[in-house]
Amino acid sequence: MPSPHEFAPGTVWLVGAGPGDPDLLTRKALRLIEAADIVFHDALIGRGVLDLIPEGTERVSVGKRAGRHSKDQGTINDLLLAAAQAGRRVLRLKGGDPSIFGRSGEETSHLSGHDIPVHVCPGITAASAAAASSGVSLTLRGLARSLTFVTAHARAGEAIDLDWSALAAPQGTLAVYMGRAAAGTIAARLMAVGRDPATPVLIVVNASLPDERIVHGRLSALSFLVETISDDDPTLLLIGEAVRSLDTKITRNTDRFVASAVE
Repeated sequence: MPSPHEFAPGTVWLVGAGPGDPDLLTRKALRLIEAADIVFHDALIGRGVLDLIPEGTERVSVGKRAGRHSKDQGTINDLLLAAAQAGRRVLRLKGGDPSIFGRSGEETSHLSGHDIPVHVCPGITAASAAAASSGVSLTLRGLARSLTFVTAHARAGEAIDLDWSALAAPQGTLAVYMGRAAAGTIAARLMAVGRDPATPVLIVVNASLPDERIVHGRLSALSFLVETISDDDPTLLLIGEAVRSLDTKITRNTDRFVASAVE
């Protein structure tokens, strides 16, 4: 169990739940989950992780999924604040790592502005889990010397605002979170500024979970490859030469490799 100093009443912990497999939780995350009085959790938290919350602990779903928001961010901030001000041990359970597209900065700022102690427990991010499942490296000496995380999520009616020229650099791996709906746009914009249409891409759905799917192909075929993926499925895109190392492994775990358009 956490020490009284680690999780005192009136304290908030933002905890990374990882990509979904409960075995990928950190030991610290598990200790905090077991000590919390109330858990505010995202919609994409895996059932296996939610089952680790003790039976008597209050659970509040504040998830956002496929544009259907159960709570806006301002409301979530206020719920965390109210629970902490009531003297409860408050745990905010976020998919992946709280500091990677998890809006942890907004929640931390809001709580700190009201003198609430707030701490962060990191988690394994989806890109790491996707690479591990696929047997590839996110960086590769001589071919992929940089790694960039971006999100394809944008407000309704707004274009994705990214530095496409920088993202098209051939010696980098691009990890695109929430990329299913915008896959065609991403491919078109990257190729328009010079990224090779034959650049390998890897699409990972439900990374680390039993129903994980892995699709391998070319950048030019990306919009076609995502057509069989539901809007509700958590989807990560990996783009770059490092993914090409999968070519020699495509026969491994063939039940999970559902498509290939490399050659």
